[in-house]
Amino acid sequence: MSGTKGTIGILTGGGDVPGLNPAIRAVTFRAMREGYRVIGIRRGWAGLVDMIRDPEADNSNNFQVLTEEIVDKAGRTGGTFLHSSRTRPSHLPNAVVPQHARDRYPDEINDFTPEVLKNIEFLGIDSLIPIGGDDTLSYGLRLHKEGVPVIAIPKTMDNDVPGTEYCIGFSTCVTRTIELTHKLRTSAGSHERFLVIEVFGRYAGFSAMLPTMAGAADRCVIPEHPFDVEQLCSLLIKDRRRNPSNYSVVLVSEGAVPAESDEMSFEGDEADQFGHRKLGGIGDKVAAALKEISPRLNDGRRINVVNQRLGYLVRCGDPDAIDSIVPMAFGNLALDQILAGHSGRLISLRNGCYDSIPLESISGVKKVVDVERYYNRERLRPSYNSFLSLPLFIMASDT
Repeated sequence: MSGTKGTIGILTGGGDVPGLNPAIRAVTFRAMREGYRVIGIRRGWAGLVDMIRDPEADNSNNFQVLTEEIVDKAGRTGGTFLHSSRTRPSHLPNAVVPQHARDRYPDEINDFTPEVLKNIEFLGIDSLIPIGGDDTLSYGLRLHKEGVPVIAIPKTMDNDVPGTEYCIGFSTCVTRTIELTHKLRTSAGSHERFLVIEVFGRYAGFSAMLPTMAGAADRCVIPEHPFDVEQLCSLLIKDRRRNPSNYSVVLVSEGAVPAESDEMSFEGDEADQFGHRKLGGIGDKVAAALKEISPRLNDGRRINVVNQRLGYLVRCGDPDAIDSIVPMAFGNLALDQILAGHSGRLISLRNGCYDSIPLESISGVKKVVDVERYYNRERLRPSYNSFLSLPLFIMASDT
């Protein structure tokens, strides 16, 4: 665009987390001061799918030109004002192919990438900054391979993007989990019950491990280790007896699997465009099993359960301090990469330092809890001997 160094596009994909708006703000402020124009792509990759390549068309639902005034206020809030989606342009179901492209993409599943590339060109985008988890960023990698300059920023409640010790949203998730678990203790203690809390964590148990390590819970069960519910019940009974208020607490990752089962607990059969079914219900199953088993292990007396799924309560609202500071740094690092002429990079935090690594790293081995090092299978809780030279979030490094 005349009078500028170029145009930078930014989008947010996948689930919302606190810290997205601060990242958008950081990118926009720095980019504009470096002489760039900034376009916010709305609804994640969906904005680049639904785009109509006509200057007279109303594309206000697909993109907006960002200014410091627009992003400044939003930058202090949670969620993403650009909105989000789980759209996967390389695997686009026919039902969501835009009406104006139906004749060219009639298959049940379509690779819409040729149109996305044309839409990026139509918008005049010179560099693209997607913010998301490995699903969202995997399509960013595809565009990089197609020749689009892409600098990615990691975001996920589970902190499970490979190659980085930290993903935007994780600190607020841990903070809220600790806060809400402590609040729920009053009900568990008043009625002398088990407290079962289902938390985030599809494949990785970081969001259950860190709050437990911080004292929010007595035990935690995580996706990386199939758990025995009778063992869990026995441990919780012992915890309950040691507690003057006669209750005990377990955090259950949404992706945790009982030893006798062979799959996670899902809310239904419908899957998103990345093939993921919505998780939910393992907390209910654990609560029911504990109530049923408890008389046998508690001298014939049943122990009732307070059962709560935290869900959106830990991903809504304003970011905490870390999710205000890290997104600011990540956004500026993304601009550093663009100014250096780089593409195909993932902004990261490694060995406690800000860095960037090849975007291809997201397609490698999944980032999960190292059970041998950090999880005590006998006690169903975090294991640690020394914190020397470990990262801020202890077991968050995959290096």
